[in-house]
Amino acid sequence: MSQKQPIGVFDSGYGGLTVLKEIVKKLPQYDYLYLGDNARAPYGNRSFETVYQYTLQCVERLFAMNCNLVIIACNTASAKALRTIQQVDLPKKYPDKRVLGVIRPTTELVGKYTKTGHVGVLGTKGTVASNSYPIEIEKFFPDIKVYQEACPMWVPLVENNEYTSSAADYFVKQNIDSLFAKSKIIDTIILGCTHYPLLIEKIKKYTPQNITLLSQGEIVAESLADYLNRHPEIETICSKGGSVDFYTSDSEENFNEAASVFFGQQVKSKHLNF
Repeated sequence: MSQKQPIGVFDSGYGGLTVLKEIVKKLPQYDYLYLGDNARAPYGNRSFETVYQYTLQCVERLFAMNCNLVIIACNTASAKALRTIQQVDLPKKYPDKRVLGVIRPTTELVGKYTKTGHVGVLGTKGTVASNSYPIEIEKFFPDIKVYQEACPMWVPLVENNEYTSSAADYFVKQNIDSLFAKSKIIDTIILGCTHYPLLIEKIKKYTPQNITLLSQGEIVAESLADYLNRHPEIETICSKGGSVDFYTSDSEENFNEAASVFFGQQVKSKHLNF
């Protein structure tokens, strides 16, 4: 077993790489291990129980690979599985391990950006159905009104390398128009899926210039830095070799090609069986 104790980063597919990219930029000294469950992606339309089972399986695999801290860099998995893993599985089986998600760091900050108190959330069907964003935002900012829009075509567009196409224009405009139909005074929009940064130019094209778009990569990176600073018992056991290793449950060749777009540099992965 390697002596490395990397920080694990998990996503159902490629989207979490946009988060990992910002984490590595912010905290380059640590070792990282990324796991994409591409063979079973996307998670967005799957049931809560299925997402929970898949997510727990991947988290446990990362634990077995010497990760003591795992970031679930997937909104659907964070929405449907994180709470149960934190409250049930960790205390029972892994009391010395930690698992964090991507929803809470964003909801803790959203009140600093909105002036109207009307916030939009763009996400997968699963994330929207979970109501995780409205629930978490209400804890920190009970006066904020949250309007959600499910965007079921956005992830397939990105995963099929169609995010610059006219089809992307059609669906992005359709969903953004639908969101603003729910409230004309939304001034802050949370991009509630880690795939959506690849659609950022299309999203900007169809939103008013005064709108603040909150993408999760930088926010999660800042939150992780703060977490490690506040939890030296975790920080000290994270190895610091500056390495990044990639694993996929699907084809390595397919993963490497697409992942390089999300991560912003060449990626070489290894295959994992479940």
